[in-house]
Amino acid sequence: MGALAPEIWVAVRLTIELAALTTLLLLVLGTPLAWWLARSGAWWKELVAAVVALPLVLPPTVLGFYLLVALGPSGPGGLIAGFWGERTLAFTFEGLVIGSVLYSMPFVVQPIRNAFEAVGERPLEVAATLRASPARAFWTVAVPLARPGFLTAAVLGFAHTVGEFGVVLMIGGNIPGETKVLSVAIYDYVELMQWREANILAGGMVVFALTVILAMTMIERRMARPGA
Repeated sequence: MGALAPEIWVAVRLTIELAALTTLLLLVLGTPLAWWLARSGAWWKELVAAVVALPLVLPPTVLGFYLLVALGPSGPGGLIAGFWGERTLAFTFEGLVIGSVLYSMPFVVQPIRNAFEAVGERPLEVAATLRASPARAFWTVAVPLARPGFLTAAVLGFAHTVGEFGVVLMIGGNIPGETKVLSVAIYDYVELMQWREANILAGGMVVFALTVILAMTMIERRMARPGA
C-alpha cells in the first residue's frame, strides 16, 4: 500500500481543527444555556430548548440552505466579513465553524442540561448555607458534579462535527485546505472513482465512530457507579 496523498492529511488536519474549535466554542456557549434551561422556571424555556434541538430533526440541507443565505453577501455574514474586507462568510473556514456550532449544539447542550438537572437542589442549598455566592456554587459544586455530562457533551460535539456532511458541503463547498473536510473528501473521491482513498477515509471514520461509542459506554458506566 502506497503512501497517502498529501491532500488526505490536509483534510484530516482541517477536520480535527474544525471539530476541536467547534467543541470548545460549544462548551463555552452551551454551558450557560444548559444551566438556564435546567434551572429556569420560565414557561418559554422549552420553546428555546426546541429551537436548540432543531438540528436533530431538520434535514442538513435545510439548515445548510438558511445558513448559506445568512452567511452570504446579502446576510449578516456579509456585514461581518466586511470588517476585514471580505464579501461573505460562506465558503470559508469561519463559516464552517459557525455552521458547525449551530448544527452540533443540541449534542452538547442536552447532555450538560441533563447533568445539571441530575445535580438537584440539595447541593446548591448546602452551598448557600455556607455563604457561597451563586457563581461560586456554580463553579465549585454544580460543574464538578456535572462533570460526566461535560465529558459526554465534549465527545458527542467533537464526533458529530467530524461526521458532518450536508451542512458543511452547503456552506463550505469543496475548497482544498479551506473547507474540504473528511466527509466532503470521501464524497469527492467517490465521485472521482478513487476507491482506494475513499475506502481509507471511510474505514478510518468507522474506527473513529466505534471509538466514540466505546467512550460513551465507559462514561455512562462511570456515571452509574455509586459515588462516581
